[in-house]
Amino acid sequence: MPQTIPLDYYLLLSSALFTIGAVGVLTRRNAIIMFMCIELMLNSVNLTLVAFSSYLGDSAGQIFVFFVMTVAAAEAAVGLAIILALFRNKQTVYVDEVNLMRW
Repeated sequence: MPQTIPLDYYLLLSSALFTIGAVGVLTRRNAIIMFMCIELMLNSVNLTLVAFSSYLGDSAGQIFVFFVMTVAAAEAAVGLAIILALFRNKQTVYVDEVNLMRW
């Protein structure tokens, strides 16, 4: 009989990924790196949902992950388009150097 990985390990990995993503968003000023850190945070939440879904034997968490991934794909397309437009107008992707609200 194959041994399964305990739920605690999945939750530990997910919390580590979420922490890395949160620290990346708070410390980095490059818009692309911040965007990747947000995606890392979304993936850590997806890992948690799949782990609990498997642990409880219910497929509702996996279905919810499908919808979260759909929204994340749409967010990726819109976010990259915004970053590309920002780079074309300001010639930088650093959020400290961009101030679009100022006259």
